[in-house]
Amino acid sequence: AFDFEVVNDEKAGIYEAIVGDREIAGLPYNVAGDDRLVLLATSVFPEFRKQGIATELIRRVLDDVRAQGRTVTIMCPIVHTFIEHNPEYADLIDSKRPGVTKGSHRS
Repeated sequence: AFDFEVVNDEKAGIYEAIVGDREIAGLPYNVAGDDRLVLLATSVFPEFRKQGIATELIRRVLDDVRAQGRTVTIMCPIVHTFIEHNPEYADLIDSKRPGVTKGSHRS
């Protein structure tokens, strides 16, 4: 995976993966109360897919959430899969409002 920086654009409500001056991926969110983010849908621009960018973006977003002492509600299946593979992040999921769970597809 190549290097990019992650910028949290709080006004727009999105974590962006930036290389140089280009956004290559994003993870939009809604703020729910003071201590919870609803993670919506990870997107990676087509020419940057299959390079591990989504995984690294999700990892850094979750690290940032942890640093802020927040929890997440997950609407993005990619984030859900990431946490299944990286259970050390499972404690960040809001127990009352986890969002998508395995095999459920709500639009």
